[in-house]
Amino acid sequence: MLRLIFLAALAGLSRASDVLDYTDDDFESKIGDHELALVEFFAPWCGHCKRLAPEYEAAATRLKGVVSLVKVDCTANSNTCSKYGCNLYGIVSFLKKQAGPASVELKEDAQLEKFIADQDASVVGFFADDKSTAQAEFLKAASALRDNYRFAHTNSEALLQSQGIDGEGVILFRPPRLSNKFEDGSVKFSEEKFTSNKVKRFIQDNIFGICPHMTDDNKDQLRGKDLLVAYYDVDYDKNPKGSNYWRNRVMKVAKSFLDQGKKLNFAVANKMMFSHDVSEFGLESGSGELPLVAIRTAKGDKYVMTEEFSRDGKALERFLQDYFDGKLKRYLKSEPIPENNDGPVKVVVAENFDSIVNDDSKDVLIEFYAPWCGHCKNLEPKYNELGEKLADDPNIVIAKMDATANDVPSPYEVSGFPTIYFSPAGHKMSPKKYEGGREPSDFISYLKREASNPLVMQEDKKNVQ
Repeated sequence: MLRLIFLAALAGLSRASDVLDYTDDDFESKIGDHELALVEFFAPWCGHCKRLAPEYEAAATRLKGVVSLVKVDCTANSNTCSKYGCNLYGIVSFLKKQAGPASVELKEDAQLEKFIADQDASVVGFFADDKSTAQAEFLKAASALRDNYRFAHTNSEALLQSQGIDGEGVILFRPPRLSNKFEDGSVKFSEEKFTSNKVKRFIQDNIFGICPHMTDDNKDQLRGKDLLVAYYDVDYDKNPKGSNYWRNRVMKVAKSFLDQGKKLNFAVANKMMFSHDVSEFGLESGSGELPLVAIRTAKGDKYVMTEEFSRDGKALERFLQDYFDGKLKRYLKSEPIPENNDGPVKVVVAENFDSIVNDDSKDVLIEFYAPWCGHCKNLEPKYNELGEKLADDPNIVIAKMDATANDVPSPYEVSGFPTIYFSPAGHKMSPKKYEGGREPSDFISYLKREASNPLVMQEDKKNVQ
């Protein structure tokens, strides 16, 4: 199985060497040829990290034939870097956060104003007594969450008075760039007793508000929930007014449903930065100025708004009403169902996964592959031979699915290629990942142990015990 190690570095590599230089055009087709690869995502303009270049060069030469060292210039190949979640600026941001204290101390109004004017949300603790238990609990929460959020604290009496705080308190300030009429720009911690867990819960419940701007920095906190995202040309640096124009229309509709007690999270995101996500919904990131809207649930179910986004919000309103009423059909990224599927290895696509793999009466061995994967290509004749040997067995199916062109359903997890699972009859929600050898005899030995019925082999037409 291909294993990748990613090194997100802002380094420049210039001279010819044993480092392999891949691009958007050939990364997917070539990377699968390596058993183990170290991939550096870099930018050539960064002087601070150019010192890495000679070491990376030397390592490539020293490890040639053992580990392949690859480089991808993210300034010219943004699609590949985005697909693998490599944000160059995120490394710098992370290092800055780790270099300083978890919570910075503020002593005057100008410092507070500057701190909360940041593009990200700010959490500020106000404490009259710097030795108080409340401040200690706040700093404990800040230390635990420092990787994701910005913290500051103050013991200034003037700052406490300016915020109307008597003794102690915490205020979460939302980014000024996301200011809107649908929610307050700040939220106060309302619990009487300070504990770090309560402070953390308060932050996590309120940090994003109704509709945050999803970025590389916060995407992991937003994903994993039932989430609607409106993808368009979000750019708060160059076009904050235009970015908020569409966001406000999403928020207006979102608030109307949230006020009814409906449960769903909302966000807006730049459609080019999240082009991989957009394509996963079968949408085109280069299409027009109107937002592209889709929902991904915590379980992985996907729903796509097919009606064009309207400026009055009515199209989004109809989409959400149908979602909450259970009227939407799940979106599946799927190749067409094969017209002829009589070969020894059954071709599975997302649309026929249930009928083939989840057929409760049959054991199924399924390979998830990628067309560009060298290991998958090497496996193909052996896997076909396995299918031919078991072609007469009525109780077992040998199958394969292109996991790059079809949605992989839960509970299957595919992080490399090939990935092979055994789905036993009667236990379709508990597939077993195959970790054995890849010769036909290895598969046969495994299936003899795991199959629900004795195997029927074509070579001898009789049960094999």
